[in-house]
Amino acid sequence: MSGGWTVLCPTSDVLPGESHVAWFGDVPLVIVNFDGIFYALEDRCTHEDFELSAGPYDQATGQIECVLHGALFDVRSGEALRAPAYEPARPYPVKVEDGMIWVREPD
Repeated sequence: MSGGWTVLCPTSDVLPGESHVAWFGDVPLVIVNFDGIFYALEDRCTHEDFELSAGPYDQATGQIECVLHGALFDVRSGEALRAPAYEPARPYPVKVEDGMIWVREPD
């Protein structure tokens, strides 16, 4: 850990249009590569506490869908875009250094 930042994985683990699950302490995060920019969300649908990583990630729109009931989230902000989820998924700040993806606790 460096200044509150924790390394999760190399950027090579998350190619453009892909998602990857990594652990930040005891919190699973789904990491996505949206047009070369990396985003991290808590890997949990806010509707039913189901893994977002189990659903499809749409590279064209930057959205991830929960396969349990079809809730949709924006990977850039965590915003819930479609019911039955109304609360956002928790986004985590991301930085990339030396080919590694780092995250820290949200403010």
